Amino acid sequence: MSWFARYVRSTVGAKHVMAVTGLLLFLFAIVHMVGHLQMFGGPDMYNAYANFLQNLWEVKWPTRAGLLALLLIHVAVAIGLVARNRGARPVAYAMYKPVVSRSAGRAMAWTGMALFAFLAFHIIHFTAGQVQPKYFHTLDAQGRIDAYSMFVRGFQNVGIYATYLAGMVLLALHLGHGAASWLQSLGLRHPKYPADRLGLPIAAFLFVGYMLPPTAVLVGLIRLPGA
Repeated sequence: MSWFARYVRSTVGAKHVMAVTGLLLFLFAIVHMVGHLQMFGGPDMYNAYANFLQNLWEVKWPTRAGLLALLLIHVAVAIGLVARNRGARPVAYAMYKPVVSRSAGRAMAWTGMALFAFLAFHIIHFTAGQVQPKYFHTLDAQGRIDAYSMFVRGFQNVGIYATYLAGMVLLALHLGHGAASWLQSLGLRHPKYPADRLGLPIAAFLFVGYMLPPTAVLVGLIRLPGA
């Protein structure tokens, strides 16, 4: 077995892999959020952005493959760490009173699994177009894929809005805690700058940023052209 394989299989190495993959996914989440905020620029801006991404075949598919690989590695390593932690203490505490850990940190495995299920729904909805197929890949007046109308039609549905609201709560909790802990996992945390203080503002930033466009659609601030 090579030194790298031994390192990755160790607890410290696994936590480093979790930190790096989590950080990369977190950065993608921010970029993705900024893209959706272009809904406030109107149909032309959002459709131009969406079609620009769709037409970058040499970038789109490698990016998707890379994100999928990061996600699968992150999930697999997380499952391994949870199994290892449980194996280290097969008998539960008679009375469990956490001293340092917080509820968000202790629930990372559960929020991670729920978030994985939400991401699957998101891909089925917007990437595969199976949730609202009649609005998928329709064209705008300029012959471009009308991603703007699909977004509006989607979040005019209260059930879909509620699903995304729950998903964004999970995303904010999971990435908020993850962003606060990756410095510690990589040994970069300094006592003068406690990373755990980043959790709440990052969670709030992600939640508000992602929910602004859907909420604007639901209350009628963002609407279909001519509506």
